[in-house]
Amino acid sequence: MTLIDRTRALQKRLASENPADLDPDNARVLLDELSEVLLEHDERYYGLDDPVISDGEYDALMAALVHIENLHPDMVDPNSPTKRVGSEPLSSFRKVDHPEPLLSLSNGFSGEDIRAWYERNVRSLGSSDNSHEGGALPKLVVEPKIDGVALALTYENGDLVRAATRGNGRTGEDVTENVRTIRCVPLSLSGSDFPGRLEVRGEVYFSRSAFERLNARLERDGSKLFANARNAAAGSLRQLDSRVTARRPLSFYSYATGPASDTLSASHFVRLQHLQKWGLPVSPDNRLVNSIDEAISIALAWADRRDDMEYEIDGVVIKFDDTSVQNRLGSVSNAPRWAIAYKFPAQEVTTTLRDIVVNVGRTGQITPEAILEPVQIGGVRVSQATLHNADYVRSRDIRIGDTVVVKRAGDVIPQVLGPVPSARSGSEQIWVFPTRCPVCGAPLERLEGEADTYCVSADCPEQFVRLLEHFASRNAMDIEGLGSRLALQLAGGRLVRRLDDLYRLQLQDLMDLDGFGRKKAQNLLDGIVQSRDRPLSRLLFALGIRHVGKTTSESLVTQFDSIDSIASASIEVLQRVDGVGSVVAQSVHDWFEVEENKRLVAALASLGVNTVRMDEEAHIQRSTGPLAGKTVVITGTFEYMTRGEVEKLIAAHGGKTTSSVSRNTDYLVSGTSPGSKLAKATELGIPVLSESDLKNMIS
Repeated sequence: MTLIDRTRALQKRLASENPADLDPDNARVLLDELSEVLLEHDERYYGLDDPVISDGEYDALMAALVHIENLHPDMVDPNSPTKRVGSEPLSSFRKVDHPEPLLSLSNGFSGEDIRAWYERNVRSLGSSDNSHEGGALPKLVVEPKIDGVALALTYENGDLVRAATRGNGRTGEDVTENVRTIRCVPLSLSGSDFPGRLEVRGEVYFSRSAFERLNARLERDGSKLFANARNAAAGSLRQLDSRVTARRPLSFYSYATGPASDTLSASHFVRLQHLQKWGLPVSPDNRLVNSIDEAISIALAWADRRDDMEYEIDGVVIKFDDTSVQNRLGSVSNAPRWAIAYKFPAQEVTTTLRDIVVNVGRTGQITPEAILEPVQIGGVRVSQATLHNADYVRSRDIRIGDTVVVKRAGDVIPQVLGPVPSARSGSEQIWVFPTRCPVCGAPLERLEGEADTYCVSADCPEQFVRLLEHFASRNAMDIEGLGSRLALQLAGGRLVRRLDDLYRLQLQDLMDLDGFGRKKAQNLLDGIVQSRDRPLSRLLFALGIRHVGKTTSESLVTQFDSIDSIASASIEVLQRVDGVGSVVAQSVHDWFEVEENKRLVAALASLGVNTVRMDEEAHIQRSTGPLAGKTVVITGTFEYMTRGEVEKLIAAHGGKTTSSVSRNTDYLVSGTSPGSKLAKATELGIPVLSESDLKNMIS
């Protein structure tokens, strides 16, 4: 019987008899028939995009299966089609240790990078295995680098028993119940020649059309839209309620096998074919090639047609096909040597610059920002972009009304590269940098030798809100619950006019604010009290002194035992501190010369805030290692480490970090949202490292 014939027979049976009247044996037969038919309909709908019944008919069959399972819970199979609908919300995710680490990939940004990687590995193989010296060169597999979320699936005796996210590479989150709702992930493998235990690695993602449908539905529901498909996939996969995941049309592609109980093919490409035979989805764009020239050619071609593909890709992965070669090449600490990702160049588009506005930062820095006609760049809707500073706008002759070229640097940060002069109509307006603060009206100042302009008014409300938010941030005084919204409430309501006012807040002050009850108010007060005992370096960083970042604060504290000794130090003495140059020394000296700042420090001390160095702060930086003698600046946020961890990693390998980019800077380590430091490093020709670049250099 065909699928449609079996479906019609089930429909007639369900119309003529009530499952509640069936004895257990007949109920089991009906349950098995329903499960089998529904799984086949799932395959036609989600796998082949060729349904043969309506959604209503499908729902009626599913409802009948749910009814039988409710009547006979002892008959419920873990792989039942009902499990794809979603279960009750999970209170939390269980942690899962991966049997083998899920590593990241080293990156290449040009054909030359890829060729150098290949030749380096071939030489390594030749020195350890003469079969590759002067003989046939190893084959390669080229795969699209899908912009999604890594996932490890574990099958035992053909049944899905666990699904885990990458996490930190060694430990992930158990998302099995959510993954069961992804229709293209088989709950049971096909055939019979699969290993008894098998781990499959792949990527969870949204197709372009599915992502558009999801956002359209969210918009109809009045819910917040996802910025891009990758974020949507990550958010959907990690829902505590699997029923939410079930409503998100996620997809999955396998790209590798992990540990297996039986010996698998020595060819990675053949392994992928086996996965497909066992029912696991595999990208049809994978290619087996005989030369690095062919691999590079495919990678460059895919870069040109990336927007035509049904799913978002941010690069191409190239791997050695022979798994014995993979084993010989091995891995570095965070990535295999036998694979590399060719990252596509940043995408650029043109759009209209509607306006230029300026923002006030915590140190008073005034930053111009472009307001753009919204445009899609690499799957992200961009309506604002940085313009860095006045010189940047003037030197590029960027005007309001211009058609401008917008780039997402590193496929992340939107910035205006410049105008398209030939597109001008004559109606464009030359923008003039303001001479007064747009918030408080105070005159703006630009220090000699600096590109940035500042509002230096101590009474600037916007500046103080940002300073208050910074003071309470994690790497500063770490006052939990005091974020941007509360900072605005406290400053706007005049409850906190100076930083020391925080330590004078009373319970009733907070309970009078919107959204505050007694418990929330008490928790915040407890956090403020606890912050009095933070290390001196944190306080110094929290004060928001221009050019004094976390690392500079720590360096200063190694040489001065109290905030009073820093305040009384001359510029010459300050400059003797490792990593403190003339600009930073001048800034520190000038800050402590201001009477209002002197009163602030005294008030904080009188209120019990620690102002002396703690024993653990008198550490000594290493003078050896791969970064010995190198000056490194850090900017942006990172995927696997906090900025503090990046700083410690640099220091542990001999480098020193400073807060500002100069001609003395050896490297800029850049994450996402790097700001103006990246532009300055580029202008000065300073090498820019990603998080993985830094790890590879240290390795």
